[in-house]
Amino acid sequence: MKHKFLEIARQTLPERAVDDRVNDYQEYAMRLSDEAVKEQAERCMDCGTPFCHVGDLIGQETIGCPIHNYIPEWNKLVTKEDWLGAYHRLMETNNFPEFTGRVCPAPCEGSCTLGISEEPVAIKSIERTIIDRAFENGWVTPRTVKQRTGWTVAIIGSGPAGLAAADQLNQMGHHVTILEKADEAGGLLMYGIPNMKLDKEVVRRRVRLLEAEGVRIRTGVNVGVDVSVDALRKEFDAVIFATGAQKQRTLGIEGDDASGVEMAMDYLTASMHERKGEALAPRYDAAKKHVIVIGGGDTGADCVATAIRQGAASVVQFGKHPSKGILRGVDRPWPLQPDTLTTDYAYAESLAVYDEDPRTYLIRSNRILKESDRVVGIETEQMKKIVNPDGQASFFAIENSTQVYPADLILVAIGFERPEQELRRIGVEKTKHFHTVQDNVFVAGDARRGQSLIVWAIREGREVAEEVDSFLNTCQERLKTSS
Repeated sequence: MKHKFLEIARQTLPERAVDDRVNDYQEYAMRLSDEAVKEQAERCMDCGTPFCHVGDLIGQETIGCPIHNYIPEWNKLVTKEDWLGAYHRLMETNNFPEFTGRVCPAPCEGSCTLGISEEPVAIKSIERTIIDRAFENGWVTPRTVKQRTGWTVAIIGSGPAGLAAADQLNQMGHHVTILEKADEAGGLLMYGIPNMKLDKEVVRRRVRLLEAEGVRIRTGVNVGVDVSVDALRKEFDAVIFATGAQKQRTLGIEGDDASGVEMAMDYLTASMHERKGEALAPRYDAAKKHVIVIGGGDTGADCVATAIRQGAASVVQFGKHPSKGILRGVDRPWPLQPDTLTTDYAYAESLAVYDEDPRTYLIRSNRILKESDRVVGIETEQMKKIVNPDGQASFFAIENSTQVYPADLILVAIGFERPEQELRRIGVEKTKHFHTVQDNVFVAGDARRGQSLIVWAIREGREVAEEVDSFLNTCQERLKTSS
């Protein structure tokens, strides 16, 4: 009998027609049929030694799933059409598979053993199908917390790390309050990821579930402004900072203070507020403008897709690195992510609307050109990347390669700075693991480790919950001893 992975080709979630989806902000990815998902799960069944769930780091590279999802196990349940069993197995390790099944970059697939010689198992597509089916069938309901401990925990920030910590601690029986400075919970899930990748009703649905289970959420509270850390320490038995890495990196070049140069996350947040019926400030409206997106990552791609929907005259995206190859490079051996060239949703849309891929490579931005303090263009140079024998890369400008791009709106998407300075500003000093200098104050997620993946944020939330629970149990023992 032939092995299924030899008979069945990889198939991921189908996408809506580009010509249709660029006219709205609905999710672009659709569902596979149950039979197709079952076949995709069958590609996993002959794996001898799975690496997909390892969840570790090699240098800065994530290997497998950081939350250690039982991927082969729920795949097997899918092949048996035991969707309910697959849902329960999935939820043992992942608090929010409806998020990861949509926006996780799937390092598990990069480490799939089948990926050594074939295309990997479509793990992310299977995961999303399991959880979507669970919601559709009414299997996802509020869980009853049988006994409360009496301990209170404040969680600052409602991104994936904060929500995961809240979920875990609430189920442990503690009274949990989330403090969020925005008008809705969800953090970057709500305001940093466009609706076409993650519908906001998906986020709200999970938030409503957490509230139904007993988690209290207070929005519009900016810790360090509206309430001090010391006040929270007195009001709550433990405090967790899961505020993310919030300070965006700036260009630091001549002219970057010009009107029309905007931070990518501010732009995406403004777009999300527009989806909620609020007026879009003209500075964030790309309609009929020549748009330059600086930064070649996912946030940059989201800016491209949003600008297209706003009716931009043109969109160009600058990348610092060379174009990726079609095949896995020798510098990207398995089980690292292959990091090959793909046509992401935003780039497929650009090809359809402008008849060209927006990506340019090995570009250095030298200075921003402005007239009457408003951006009119950007001067760049073409770079050459040289990898030294020790593996370190150096970039050199190519002579006579200066080029000027016209620009009415420049979106800066070059990541976030380390969060230490922002935490210190409000009186939080990290020490080791999830702890700070204050014994009942903890830190987790991007606020602890810097900008990272959603699955790392969920893992951080789960692990800091264990740390806080242990701390509270120790406090309980001290109270018993003293009495």
